[in-house]
This record gives sequence, structure tokens and C-alpha cells, in this order.
Amino acid sequence: MLSPGTTKGRRWSDNLMHINCSGTGSPTVVIDAGMYEWSTTWNGVQAEVAKTTRVCTFDRAGSGWSEAGPLPRSALQYSKELNSLLHKANIPGPYVMVGHSLGGIPVRVFTHEYPDEVAGVVLIESMNPKQFTQPSAETTGQVHASSILPTLARIGLVRLLAGPLGLAPQLPAEAEKAYLSHMVLPSYLQAIADDTQGMPESGKQAAAVKSFGSIPLIVLTARLKSTIPEWQTWQTELLQLSSNSQQMFAEKSGHNIELEQPEAAVTAIVKMVELVRQALPK
Repeated sequence: MLSPGTTKGRRWSDNLMHINCSGTGSPTVVIDAGMYEWSTTWNGVQAEVAKTTRVCTFDRAGSGWSEAGPLPRSALQYSKELNSLLHKANIPGPYVMVGHSLGGIPVRVFTHEYPDEVAGVVLIESMNPKQFTQPSAETTGQVHASSILPTLARIGLVRLLAGPLGLAPQLPAEAEKAYLSHMVLPSYLQAIADDTQGMPESGKQAAAVKSFGSIPLIVLTARLKSTIPEWQTWQTELLQLSSNSQQMFAEKSGHNIELEQPEAAVTAIVKMVELVRQALPK
């Protein structure tokens, strides 16, 4: 159940969730990865942020080294599981919550549900709830693909084709091997299907969160053109979540900033850590 290195498994309810923390200092940065990803893809960013403060990556239920969680899957369920994990693992706040892509949806709900524990938010190429009410061809394709992948995995096709088709992101050799070994498991692909099935409800839950109040927010957006025409507009709209928000850009990156331009993700996260520290009582 545990990945290589300095990882720790922590129990919440009857399931085992994986969390990996490094570095020291406050606030603690908590990174919620995007769809089809988990803690492994954030290793490089985590190593750099750990030079400044404590930073934790984790695997949502069913992903990476975490056991499957109860159905139905939704942003509210994710946020409850994460809050339980952090407390049972004795990882105190305040937290800087970082959400990438799909991870931005549960981070949005987490911030609303536990505002006293959140000192700052960084949304990195975060999904906007409008994606669930105005689905694009790309989103529709993801839904269809997720529904058939578990079946293909059970007959071995995903394992056979994952390497040749380049389904794993560009990671260091050891991390890529671990990623590939997990992403071909029927249990993981079933978790993806369950997550995708819950997206409409997650979108509704996130859309109901209109404001973080004055909790500082950084929206980090990739400059390279998205395949979704409304993407840049939706990114800008995320700024309305806080009265204390700003937008930063990854000039040389597409959607996966943590892999294509990780220094931009590190800069945004460290900037938020510094903003939070300036606001904390001396």
C-alpha cells in the first residue's frame, strides 16, 4: 500500500489513504492532483516547495496507493475524506490548498466547508463548474473513455498499450514505472469511472460555493492554447471567488503545468505561502 521513499499510509474510516509530507514550517501546503493523476506527478514541485515549508501530496480514494472509497464520489465526499485524513495523520493547519484541474473542484468545496483551516488557495489550471453544465467534446470523450477502460484493463489491453501509447506523463524513470504499474489496474480505472460518474454532482457542489471571502487566492493559468475555447474566460472567472485574488501565468506551458513548467507552479505556491506568513500574527 505504500509507495517508495518517505511516504506514510494513514487510516480514515475503514479505508487506507496515502499521504506523503516533506519539509518543515507553516502553513502546510496540501496539493490535490488532477484527473488521471495522483501524488507521483507532483514529486518535483513538492521537492522544491519543501525547501520553504511543509508540503503534502496525497492520493484520492481509489488512486495511486489509496484504497477505494464509498460511493457516490463527489467533491463534498473528497473534501470530507481529505479533512479526516489530515486530522488523523496529525497534520495541523493552517493549510494552503492547491488544486490542479479536477483537484480544483474539491479544493473549492474544502475551502467552503473548512474555512477556519484554510489560509490560502492556489488554483492551477482548475476546472470551472461551468464545464459540467456546458460540456465540451473533450469532456464528453473523457466520460465515454472512462466507462470502458475498466473492462479493457480486466482483459489486459490497457497494460499492453499503456507504454507504447505514452499514456503515462513524462516523469523520472522510477516515478514513471510506479505510475504505469498503478494506472493499468482495473481498480484504479474503476475509480476513475466512478469519479467521472460523480462529476455532475461535484460541479453542482462547487458551483454553490460563490465566495471564499477574503481568503487569498492565486489562479495560475497556462498561456498555451487550450482545446476548450472558453477555458481562458473560465480561468478569469475563478478570481471572483475571493476579494483578495490575483492571476499568474505559466508562459511556456499547457494544462499540466506541474510537468511542463514546474517552476511556475512552485513560484505561485511559494508566493501564497509568503502572503499567508505576512498575514499571520507575529
